[in-house]
Amino acid sequence: MLNWIFRIAPALAEGAEAIDGVEDVSPVAALLQMILPLALIFAAMYFIMIRPQRKKDKKVKEMLGNLKVTDRVTTIGGIHGTITGIKDQDVILTVGKDNVQLNMARWAIRSIDDETLENDAEALN
Repeated sequence: MLNWIFRIAPALAEGAEAIDGVEDVSPVAALLQMILPLALIFAAMYFIMIRPQRKKDKKVKEMLGNLKVTDRVTTIGGIHGTITGIKDQDVILTVGKDNVQLNMARWAIRSIDDETLENDAEALN
């Protein structure tokens, strides 16, 4: 296929003379043959890279929107805590057996843990 494509350019430059059996090729067909592989590469990149990342971002945004008090969460820094308060873009976490309160940004929450503890301070003692 590459030999066939490379034979088209000299054919167009020399007035579309036949080279090794390649007939006259219209400039539109030659342009289409050059653009089509690029379009296929961009389509493949979209379905391989961009679309899955958008799905992941949508899932994370939905998870952050559904945060509620008493959810047990893990932050991007690896801190495990329980949400005790939610403001606009901030979350107050209670961490450890001394119930230390940390004010975290909402985007810093990595995941919601499945286990919920009603009084995790007693469980940690």
